[in-house]
Amino acid sequence: MSFSRLGLSDALLRAVAEQGYSVPTPIQAQAIPAVLAGGDLLAGAQTGTGKTAGFVLPILQRLSTPPDSRPRGTGNPVRALVLTPTRELAVQVEASVRAYGKHLRLSSMIAIGGVGVQPQAKQLRRGVDILVATPGRLLDHHSQRNVDLSHVEIVVLDEADRMLDMGFIHDIKRVFRLLPKRRQNLLFSATFSSEIRELADVLLDRPATIEVAPRNATVDGIDQCVHPVARDRKRELLASLIGRNGWRQVLVFTRTKHGADKLTRQLNDDGIGALAIHGNKSQAARSHALGKFKDRNLRVLVATDIAARGIDIDQLPHVVNYDLPNVPEDYVHRIGRTGRAGAAGQAVSLVCVDEHVYLRDIERLIRKPIRRQTIEGFEPPAFERPQPIAPRQARGPSTQARRTPGARTSVHSPGQRRDRVRDAQPARPRASGPRSKGASWAQ
Repeated sequence: MSFSRLGLSDALLRAVAEQGYSVPTPIQAQAIPAVLAGGDLLAGAQTGTGKTAGFVLPILQRLSTPPDSRPRGTGNPVRALVLTPTRELAVQVEASVRAYGKHLRLSSMIAIGGVGVQPQAKQLRRGVDILVATPGRLLDHHSQRNVDLSHVEIVVLDEADRMLDMGFIHDIKRVFRLLPKRRQNLLFSATFSSEIRELADVLLDRPATIEVAPRNATVDGIDQCVHPVARDRKRELLASLIGRNGWRQVLVFTRTKHGADKLTRQLNDDGIGALAIHGNKSQAARSHALGKFKDRNLRVLVATDIAARGIDIDQLPHVVNYDLPNVPEDYVHRIGRTGRAGAAGQAVSLVCVDEHVYLRDIERLIRKPIRRQTIEGFEPPAFERPQPIAPRQARGPSTQARRTPGARTSVHSPGQRRDRVRDAQPARPRASGPRSKGASWAQ
């Protein structure tokens, strides 16, 4: 199938061709007609399979038609809203909007934290057709009366599972209370979980459902391997792998911000150029590091999981798990940065005895063993006693429940995301009217 058979306009087909694409991916082939049909959609696909274009292209097509009415005394009202969990992902999505909409007369912008509020406020007050935002900054703008969401026609929750893991459920509820009752809801997620299905049941109205890959599967084109190593020799092994194999572009994941900074200093001391990207870095520093890495002017980018879904680099060859994640789904998102769009990729995990339980959980999640390969000179000691790993601060109710045996997580549980989440949980009223599902916040 070609893009020309999906019902897209000539302007969009020309932009797609200019981006070098001629054949849609499976998620695009199914999602684009579903979104164009106008109904709600629950869509799941592995990372790197083209989910962003799967909703950006049909949104651009639908918004090409002027709205029936425009409020007096304002510029263009926000007609489409895309919510993302991280700043990097917001930047990536908005770049896709601009690339595919280059031949259309539609405007777009991002509203994210870490940068000045006033330039965003000025642009919002002028009016924008498509707004890509993180929930916290969007609510900041609304509280300052910079943005009116009462004319939104289409709303997208991108990486919805990550939203729940990061404790955004209360912010999402607050945003949806600001939206008109009549709208199209699109929920995209790299993985499906019981929490995601519960959220979809509340939010979506008789949605079409698309899942183009097995649940929590990893991309087939990624060569995955585990290198067993002593905990205090990981840095030596990483430097050896980079130097011995001549790796020129490597994305390395650590468990903590402190660990990312420490490893970055050590790699630079070893003569390997590296920069870190994590939540304590300013947006300018994060953008600078990511830009250098994308332009291949930086050999190693060390990141925490905040970057796991916001880095979109064509043909990124190597991802290294310096620390295994203690949330197994994060492994899927991390290694999904390589092997994108059908390209080959390599995912290497440096695993010490402390992380064997995490490795077991990951293999159970992806339903297959990961190949072990011991590197000569870095054999782990035969009798190393495991030490407990201090858990990261819980990012939200979903993550916390995974760490607590027997815990049951609900999207209606209280969030733990800083002091922004202070609104009390409302009771869930009975649904009424044409929408058969959903509480008042989802209407």
